[in-house]
Amino acid sequence: MKLALLSGEYSVCGLPAGSAVLVPPGPAELYGVIVTVDEVSVVCAAGEEPEGAKVESGWSALRVVGQLDFSLVGILSALTAPLAEAGVSVFALSTFDTDYLLVRTADLPRAVEALRARGYTI
Repeated sequence: MKLALLSGEYSVCGLPAGSAVLVPPGPAELYGVIVTVDEVSVVCAAGEEPEGAKVESGWSALRVVGQLDFSLVGILSALTAPLAEAGVSVFALSTFDTDYLLVRTADLPRAVEALRARGYTI
């Protein structure tokens, strides 16, 4: 499986439940909004965090290249297991077509090494 490293750094942000759903301030390689009854989470480029949000910054993003069929089983598990073994924290999110893994930028070299050791191309 091939992974692509997205450019730049990202932030994971938390807003209170019921906060307005935000749109990206401009073109974005990755911008995610997850709304639940308990919270609103936003993944955005560093520096574009919503006002008033709790912010965890300093993340790098990896994207699974290509479309993933919904019948596939264990994709996230196969990606996160080597990272867990390497002690790398992960924030995962999925779109209709593929999966994204965010890892702390400081841990990116260790994450890439662990994934390559399992046969992933980055």
